Amino acid sequence: MVQKMKFEMNPFSLHKNNHTFVKCVLCFVLMGLAVRLLFSDSLGFSSVVDSVETPSEEKTEHLSPEEQKSESLEDSLPFQTPVSVYFPGNDNQTSKNDSAKCDIFTGEWIPDPFGPVYTNESCHNIESHQNCMRNGRPDSGFLYWRWNPSDCELPRFNPSRFLDLMRNKSWGFIGDSISRNHVQSLLCILSQVEEAVEVYHDEEYRSKRWHFPSHNFTLSVIWTPFLVKADVFEDINGVSSSDILLHLDKLDEKWTQQYKSFDYAVIAGGKWFLKTAIYYLNDTVLGCHYCPGRNLTELGFEYAYRKSLQLVLNFVSRTDRKGFVFLRTTTPDHFENGEWFSGGTCKRMVPFKEGEIDMGDVDRIMRDVELEEFEKAAKDVVTEERVPVLKLLDTTRLSLLRPDGHPGPYRHFQPFAEDRNATVQNDCLHWCLPGPIDSWNDLVMEMLVNG
Repeated sequence: MVQKMKFEMNPFSLHKNNHTFVKCVLCFVLMGLAVRLLFSDSLGFSSVVDSVETPSEEKTEHLSPEEQKSESLEDSLPFQTPVSVYFPGNDNQTSKNDSAKCDIFTGEWIPDPFGPVYTNESCHNIESHQNCMRNGRPDSGFLYWRWNPSDCELPRFNPSRFLDLMRNKSWGFIGDSISRNHVQSLLCILSQVEEAVEVYHDEEYRSKRWHFPSHNFTLSVIWTPFLVKADVFEDINGVSSSDILLHLDKLDEKWTQQYKSFDYAVIAGGKWFLKTAIYYLNDTVLGCHYCPGRNLTELGFEYAYRKSLQLVLNFVSRTDRKGFVFLRTTTPDHFENGEWFSGGTCKRMVPFKEGEIDMGDVDRIMRDVELEEFEKAAKDVVTEERVPVLKLLDTTRLSLLRPDGHPGPYRHFQPFAEDRNATVQNDCLHWCLPGPIDSWNDLVMEMLVNG
């Protein structure tokens, strides 16, 4: 960037016969600046090889122990052509208006000739269910879009700068399988600079921790789909033997016991609140959500979700811990002609434009609860001068516009290899990697640098 130069000259200090000389000097300086500006702009359009190789057909391979533990579509639903690895400079945001006034969550998806900064070949942290290209997805157009806010430019995530900023720090992603989907996207982007070392996983590979030795940076994901204490009676395939018991006045200790160790935390609820559940307060049954045949008060998922978020945000705002906390909003699904359990599919191949789709009732209710409870918590933090910095990571609307970014039938490896007309379960909730979820990290980076 060429900095503005200010020439302070006092005409009364110059002799009259020097005026011509001074004017000549000024002309040469201005011409030099003009040439420098023109030359630097031309560099911005330096060519980037935009070749795309056609992937060879991959044979069935042995799955890792992690992949062998296939999970139900509700908690985790996965080979990709190489593309140009391009990191536009994002040290500073180039805003059309004051960046502080820019709503980075309002905008549109625009074509991106550069495509993703990693591939499923270069990243080794993609779960099989989200490795869409390896699993045989035939189209790749969904990879060539980027999120463009209406009032400012959103730089691409800069992994080198992020890791420098995170030296000797730790992040925690707290939530359900969408949080795990998100952290895998971040791992893939960061792997362009440094490969993470997995240092922990639970028995079901749902909660994990990685370490970046060169930066002493730790990244964790904690699987806690309700955020509050829950007794869940499901096997690994999502088959329930009894209703979920949800304790709305007790947080899940799986994350609260680790919370103070994180310098940054991304917390999110999700679609698990739509499941049939019995609600408890003070270890006493209060009511339920969708429990026909039981003589209980129907309280609805909105009640439980609000109570849970209130408990979470109260804990976060009152815990003596410095750092940043991001509350990520709900993730919409794109099932059409049914749900995940009743033949729903997602076959669209391009993003929606604004106005082409409306938010569904469930997503609208959940997002409204999130915005209302976040606003109250943020106000309390400011009023009472508490230490955490609360940020709203509002990914709902921009995600709603991407029906093309899900695995669909390609959560399974080569689902149509034996029968082109086979009926397979679709995943229209989680995101392919690479895919639209990578833009969530662009937003996080912008909030860290300029937010």
